[in-house]
Amino acid sequence: MPLTSLSSPVSGAPVLGMALTALAMVLTPGPNMIYLVSRSISQGRAAGLISLAGTGVGFVIYMLMANLGLAVVFVAVPWLFIGFKAAGVLYLAHLARQALRTGGRGVFEVRDIPRDSPARLFHMGLVTNLLNPKAAIMYLTLIPQFIDPSRGHPTVQGLTLGSIQIAVSLTVNALIVIAAGVIATFLEQRPSWAAMQRRATGTLLGAVALLLAREVPARARV
Repeated sequence: MPLTSLSSPVSGAPVLGMALTALAMVLTPGPNMIYLVSRSISQGRAAGLISLAGTGVGFVIYMLMANLGLAVVFVAVPWLFIGFKAAGVLYLAHLARQALRTGGRGVFEVRDIPRDSPARLFHMGLVTNLLNPKAAIMYLTLIPQFIDPSRGHPTVQGLTLGSIQIAVSLTVNALIVIAAGVIATFLEQRPSWAAMQRRATGTLLGAVALLLAREVPARARV
């Protein structure tokens, strides 16, 4: 068997580009990060990691649906995709406003949140990610840009690139969950730093909302 037949259909620049894109997306505060950090701080690292497991399943569902027909649905009903993205942009804008307003809270500020069971933590992590506009845009508009039909079957490439995105996202989020308590304690002891963190979070959320708003009119592509 020729060695070339054993090579991956996705390699080199597409892999690096996908990894860097996934890293940029996961480091930008959004619904997933806010939920995972809040659970880790209020209920412990284990709760944050259980929630992260639900988030991971949400990514897998998106990856499979995007590669096995979700894009076709959004192409056939373009207003559905546009409406979904618009709702996500409005939600991110709301989060930015909450962080920037007087008395608002940052990602790492302690909240009084009721303790949930492992099953509910997993379920909420899953639902939060399924309703995350960044996840939808990642799989339906960004990942297709790295797919080259000349390298092999687009579905195989989509699954490979999606797996890279999931690996990067889960790794970074796991590190954030583990460090959330330490960061929260550090900021609680330094009010000025906490205020800076809140303003930075609000600004980043607002910037992401504006960037995603530019993509709202764009239709889904198969």
